[in-house]
Amino acid sequence: MRNQAVTLLWRAGIAAALVCAIGVLPWLSHTDPALTVLKARSADRDPTPEVLADIRDRLGLDHGPFQLLAEWLGGLWRGDAGRSWLSGSEVTPAVLQALGVSLLLMAVALLAAAVTAALICARTLWLGARRRLDGRRTSGSASAVLAALPEFLTASVLATVVGVQLGWLPALGWYGPQWTVLPALALGLPAGAVLGRLLDDLLPGAFAEPWALAATARGLPGHAVARQALRRCLPGLLPNTGLFVVGITGGSVTVEQIFDIPGLGRTTLQAALAQDLPVLQAGTLALILLAAVAAALARLLARLLIGPALRDGALPSLHRPTPPAHRILPFAYGGLLTAVIALGLPRDPLALDTTERLASPSWMHPFGTDALGRDVLARVAHGALDTLLLAAAITAVTLLTGVALGLLPRLSGPLVDTVTALPPVLVALLVTAVVGSGGGTPALAVAAVAWAPLAAHTSALLRQERAALHLTATRALGAGPWYLLRHELLPAVLPPVTRHALLRLPGIALALASLAFLGLGAQPPSPEWGLLLAENQPYAERAPWAVLAPAAVLALLGALAVTAAGGVRRGRRRRGRTEPAPPVPESPSHTRELVATR
Repeated sequence: MRNQAVTLLWRAGIAAALVCAIGVLPWLSHTDPALTVLKARSADRDPTPEVLADIRDRLGLDHGPFQLLAEWLGGLWRGDAGRSWLSGSEVTPAVLQALGVSLLLMAVALLAAAVTAALICARTLWLGARRRLDGRRTSGSASAVLAALPEFLTASVLATVVGVQLGWLPALGWYGPQWTVLPALALGLPAGAVLGRLLDDLLPGAFAEPWALAATARGLPGHAVARQALRRCLPGLLPNTGLFVVGITGGSVTVEQIFDIPGLGRTTLQAALAQDLPVLQAGTLALILLAAVAAALARLLARLLIGPALRDGALPSLHRPTPPAHRILPFAYGGLLTAVIALGLPRDPLALDTTERLASPSWMHPFGTDALGRDVLARVAHGALDTLLLAAAITAVTLLTGVALGLLPRLSGPLVDTVTALPPVLVALLVTAVVGSGGGTPALAVAAVAWAPLAAHTSALLRQERAALHLTATRALGAGPWYLLRHELLPAVLPPVTRHALLRLPGIALALASLAFLGLGAQPPSPEWGLLLAENQPYAERAPWAVLAPAAVLALLGALAVTAAGGVRRGRRRRGRTEPAPPVPESPSHTRELVATR
């Protein structure tokens, strides 16, 4: 009870500090909130001293940020989140309505993600149910390509092709269930690819556990064993699923803008850019509360799925020596990526030729040209070094940070929930206010949030690994905490978390791109990959090659990262050979469940 109270106070303190930081955001960034509000209300009106003074008087800005914050906090106890600085309307009904829209969109997107993850894991489940997983090698190329698809690109393609050209589903607005399908697909496909890849990584270990072998030997049907193997692996993914719940609800800004959906992400983005503090504070607080509820439900469901084995330390380890991954695919993908860069580097990425605007691919321009007549191949190649090096550096930093904080779940748990609840643009604005604008601001903003899924994954795997029987036996033989951490826990946790980090490498490049699209990162004429996608998105229907080229290179990067991660695996080295781990006793909870299903 004492630990739970401390965790609750820590969570409340983080939320309060965040809301207070948002309340003083204009003063931290040294901007005039009256001027920002005036530009948001009427960009053509001159900011005369009289006009600005009138706005300050109406909003009470002269009272200072702390008095405004105290008044806003005081109104929360009555359910009053104040009035919008832009429209003058009450904030609470508007935020609740936007939250309802986002929750509905999130629910449909999670359904699409579940279907996508099931398709990715279908082959592993089928083979595992028939005991044919021995020596199976997984490349993960398909899931990597899906995970690397930019949400705004997927949304644009679905809206243009399915919604406009084919007319199968509505592509604009929010008027009923039919309007949720296309945006839910745009959000659910990348999320489902990540979850499916993580689940597919754990399933072979579940099928190799003694309870699965015993169940097969006793003649239980393969589908029953596969169902229990799926249940065995789900607790390790539930924390990341909870993160996706919050991320889809508050972070689907681009999708909501493309489909004109009045959701909470779009509302929070507009409030952040206009510094409409009452709306921004209320929207952020709603996301923080949603994150806390999702995290609590994920932990509760994990305990229910695992049963008493987690408490009694009777879990077998999911992380066993795995067969080597494909050795040819990483070299093939890497060689193809290197060839693209080598062919484009001699070309000038800034050379303009207005007579060749949006020219289709040819021998002179293999990837075609953009709206200004610039060679797309040249821009992709010259943007590769900056994009790859920066994304790789951020991935390495977030991996180290995620693992380090994941080893301290009581400290990192509330931090993970709070960080995940923040829309990326808000994090970028906060980072800009603290460290100022500059070339490193987007990297700091992305690194500030990208560690959270890795920390959640580390904590979930660590919780189960600590309850493993071999760890209990090693501890009984006199092993100390540091020995267990170095020789048992880290070797089991690091390989899957590293593969998870590499799977998110293209997503980090896209996060940098989204900040550049909002004016907080790389600016034209920089050939950064994400900026290429943002610049050419309006011409996707007329000149699809201008968008498909950088998107294909991003997908290639994702496939390369995931296939290369296949070499990150656990094995016990003895005399230069990799041997399987010794068998461990069967989990009592799983034995009872399997016998009951017979």
